[in-house]
Amino acid sequence: MVLRLAVSATALLVFQSVAYANPSVIMPLASHRAAYELSLVDPTSPPRSSAQTPIAATGLIAYEFRGSPCEGYTSNFRQLTQMERSEGEPLSTQVNAMSFEDADGKSMRFRVDSEGAPETPPIVGTATRGPDDDLRVELTKPSPKAIDFGHDVLFPTQHIERLIEAAKKGGGAIQARVYDGSDTGAKIYATMAVIGKEASKPSDDAEAATELRGIRRWPVVVSYFDEASKDSAPEYTLSFDLYENGVSGTLKLDYGLFALRARLQKLEILPTPACEK
Repeated sequence: MVLRLAVSATALLVFQSVAYANPSVIMPLASHRAAYELSLVDPTSPPRSSAQTPIAATGLIAYEFRGSPCEGYTSNFRQLTQMERSEGEPLSTQVNAMSFEDADGKSMRFRVDSEGAPETPPIVGTATRGPDDDLRVELTKPSPKAIDFGHDVLFPTQHIERLIEAAKKGGGAIQARVYDGSDTGAKIYATMAVIGKEASKPSDDAEAATELRGIRRWPVVVSYFDEASKDSAPEYTLSFDLYENGVSGTLKLDYGLFALRARLQKLEILPTPACEK
């Protein structure tokens, strides 16, 4: 979910049209705000394995991404979810996450706050690459801790850029180690992405976001595995249309026992100061 490199939204849209006409032009990741409405996928057929499995869900995701290759990238994410179960009280959760990745991809600052069940303390820290590309994470909350993860680890924006690059080359299966500071802050996700062929039919997302009309896109499925776990099942899987400017279309978040749909409701492309030469 990402783009940026224009003085105004109008100038940005003009640039996007030119980039679409000339595939050799590299389209920057778009600074934008996006709103998604959450609902339960197929609520009439919940799995019977647990009475705690949701039978209905509502909520929203609000996402803002700003940045450029010269000044770095900032993201703010907020998710509110309320789920009803066949037994027990409704479950309400709220997650707020903020991160900043510097322009050269050498460090990332992050903070994640969660409310609801289960209750989790704030996660605050910094991830930094050493001279040999080895990643070290230093957490200040919930308690001071330093963790070394080795090399070949991508931050979220780098991961999006890698997926777009692979999509332009024909897609296929892409593996990557990803660190985003989520969960306990002490986890690397081993990801497997499958990128399909470039979509040719009109996008349903364009009905809610006309800014996406004419932008190239590819269907993407990304599975997230806990690298430290021997369990072969992914913790969750994301399915969505990835646009060339880094914006994510309507998403499906599959957690195994249930799945949520995050339908794109609104998109605002934000202006960004041009990089100084």
